[in-house]
Amino acid sequence: MLEKFVSQTKFSSQEDFIHNFKINVPENFNFGYDVVDEWARVAPDKKALCWTNDRGEHIDFTFADIKRESDKTAAFFTSLGIGHGDMVMLILKRRYEFWFSIVALHKIGAVVIPATHLLTEKDIIYRCNAADIKAIVAVGEDIVTGHVDRSVAASPSLRHRISIGPSVPEGWLDFHAGIESAAPFVRPEHANSNDDISLLYFTSGTTGNPKMVAHTFTYPLGHIVTGSFWHNLDETGLHLTLADTGWGKAVWGKLYGQWIAGANVFVYDFDKFTPADVLTMIEKYHITSFCAPPTVFRFLIRENIGKYDISSLRYCTIAGEALNPKVYEEFYRITGIKLMEGFGQTETTLTIATYPWVEPKPGSMGIPNPQYDVDLLTSDGRSAEDGEQGQIVVRTDKGRPIGLFKEYYRDPEKTREAHHDNIYYTGDVAWRDEDGYFWFVGRADDVIKSSGYRIGPFEVESALMTHPAVVECAITGVPDEIRGQVVKATIVLSKEYKDKAGDELIKEIQDHVKRVTAPYKYPRIVEFVDELPKTISGKIRRVEIRDKSAK
Repeated sequence: MLEKFVSQTKFSSQEDFIHNFKINVPENFNFGYDVVDEWARVAPDKKALCWTNDRGEHIDFTFADIKRESDKTAAFFTSLGIGHGDMVMLILKRRYEFWFSIVALHKIGAVVIPATHLLTEKDIIYRCNAADIKAIVAVGEDIVTGHVDRSVAASPSLRHRISIGPSVPEGWLDFHAGIESAAPFVRPEHANSNDDISLLYFTSGTTGNPKMVAHTFTYPLGHIVTGSFWHNLDETGLHLTLADTGWGKAVWGKLYGQWIAGANVFVYDFDKFTPADVLTMIEKYHITSFCAPPTVFRFLIRENIGKYDISSLRYCTIAGEALNPKVYEEFYRITGIKLMEGFGQTETTLTIATYPWVEPKPGSMGIPNPQYDVDLLTSDGRSAEDGEQGQIVVRTDKGRPIGLFKEYYRDPEKTREAHHDNIYYTGDVAWRDEDGYFWFVGRADDVIKSSGYRIGPFEVESALMTHPAVVECAITGVPDEIRGQVVKATIVLSKEYKDKAGDELIKEIQDHVKRVTAPYKYPRIVEFVDELPKTISGKIRRVEIRDKSAK
């Protein structure tokens, strides 16, 4: 399948990758027909989805199964009057109905809006009105359906509420009854054009309401690099990306690039993350490839991994936040597997990464994906020199890369702010070493300016993580009359050190940072907490810590 879309499928070096990688984009590309249905035609019995949950249920789906179920789902949606350009929100956690629904919506040319089950009534009302959402497909759980029901009166565009179960409340349609009773699916004569919007993500910034990131129907092709050349997948792979389907990482790691590569996607449906359970899944199902945020790997290395036979695991990737070298080194010591880091945004596909032919440098994001023209710009608008900090940008003067978002939907002003003069500004700051590797510093808003120094949160966090007392930490800037800002560390302590929290431990940690990194970077303020505020995707919400400190 991969051969249909790329000019070359094997690469021996980054130079080979840069010069010979090219994506062939079909006219009116549709992931549902050109990938899912094509696999069902050439290899109907090939496994596509291995689904299990924390109650012991397990179902395998072949590509023929996915085609059949997505066709039935598409027929059901069509019977409700859902079609080209209609907005449909999916609040489906890790249920297999997500895969039926997203492929079906692609097939009829509708727009998919994946969403987290943690949305409140207020969140749902905002989304329904911002995007004119026509239908919501959700898990039939009281807390979710309750929030949706309370949003109806203030959401005039919302026509249909569809439940996948276990309960189907009054006023809701039964998803499974609907797909079973629908007439046979008839493929639309023209489902989409390449430039039509297929996917819309609401992504939160540091201020204001969430922005609507719109991707076109060619977006899945941008994830060829994600699946085949970062996750290093082939048709023998069983890949687990630990992500809820409401997060953009789900289509990064549980759908597009993986199925184009022909890999089997493993889905573990759970409500509470337990490191031991994840290791058990890897052992039981012989998972070959695993991707998760750094937080997950931090918890895994604190488990007794030696109790589990994870010898099937041959490749691991990491994304979501910058990787502390300590985590890399400890995981490598225990498993012999090198963690291959990657960087991208909701607005992009994989932009910078460590590929199989690239030797990782612990803590580095890697090197640019050749489908993006990546640069670093200083505050005065010039390209940064090696070793100099700059904002990560994508130049588009030579062409718009496949995978870069189309626009912030219905917000031309914010679109122009982020993408103008043939440059897309990511808002992330990094520096590049003499070998071309990029090193993450922080969000432009997170960089701390103290007594004339620019301090990146990640470099201080990396120093803190080498102290045995620190399980997790977040570095933020606190306003200071003399220095402008001072560095604050918010720290989650290990069990062994919880009883030692106090001035003596604070001094010990501060002195440790002074020894490990430049002394001016040490945290002048240290706060111990039970947990750090995080997004559903596992990213630390530094903005919440900053707001709390300001108050």
